[in-house]
Parts: sequence; structure tokens; C-alpha cells
Amino acid sequence: MYENNFPTRRYEKTFDFLQKHVDPAETILDLGVSNPFSEILQQKGFQVHNTSGEDLDLDFGVVQQTEADVVTAFEIFEHMLAPINLLRAIDKPKKLLASVPLRLWFSTAYRSKTDPWDRHYHEFEDWQFDWLMEKSGWEIKDSIQWAHPVKKIGLRPLLRTFTPRYYLIYAERA
Repeated sequence: MYENNFPTRRYEKTFDFLQKHVDPAETILDLGVSNPFSEILQQKGFQVHNTSGEDLDLDFGVVQQTEADVVTAFEIFEHMLAPINLLRAIDKPKKLLASVPLRLWFSTAYRSKTDPWDRHYHEFEDWQFDWLMEKSGWEIKDSIQWAHPVKKIGLRPLLRTFTPRYYLIYAERA
């Protein structure tokens, strides 16, 4: 997935934000299959367990049965049809860190034509994601946004240099 396109800047910002809110002694349930970022967290001393590829729109068992202290959801909710159901099902963990790509007014939502798991059903505006958190019983305590410049020439690449593309929140169960 990341051949020639490793998201170094996104990982650095996400790791710095996570370190601010999660103690390495806390266990993490990372929504989504094992990935380069969950491996980085493990290498840095965090206790991370990933989900196994189940359809999180329909199967909430993993979050209902977890003993983890923290749930992370980095770039997951945009792929789901109804993330509110999963968010409401999280019971024991009282901390949540989640990031989503923000909707860009000058670009359509991403869709892979070959991989049905690699499609964005949602690309949120920040207020929509805040509302989702509130409606699902989470209170946002901290957040950051950042742009994602690309090394291309054109109007859209220029707009990407200063238009926020990612939104990362830390929330606690309300």
C-alpha cells in the first residue's frame, strides 16, 4: 500500500500527538489490521493490538470485548458507512485517538476501483467529525489539523500546501 508513498509527515504528527495523551504502559486497541504505524508504535514501546480485518460497520465484538485502555482509529472512519455504531459500542476504553482526512472542496472523495476496502464513504469537515464524536458519547479534549502538500505542479497541489487535509482528535468518554 505504501510503496513509494510512505506517509512520514502524517506518522510523525500522529506519533507526537499520541505521546502527549497515551502512556506507554496503557494498552492500545488499534482499529484496522496491523500496519506500518502500529509497528512503529510497538517498536517505540507501546502495547498495540490490531483488529483482524472484520467489517467494523457490522461486527463490534472486538471493541466490546477489549481490555485495552485506549482505542486508536487512524484513517478508518472514512471507510465506514456508519462509524457512530462502532463508536457507541466502545465501552471499557475511556480514551480515543482518531484521525480522518478532511473533505477538500477542490477534490472528490477517494475511491479505489479494484479494492472495495480502499474507498472513502466519508471525507469529513471538522465540524461533522466533532458532531459524530459528540453524538456517540465522546468529548474531544484536544485536536490538531494539518495540510498535506504534494510534490506536483498545478492549482490543486498549490491549494494542498495550506488547506488542512488531516484532522486528529483525542477524546474521552463523556
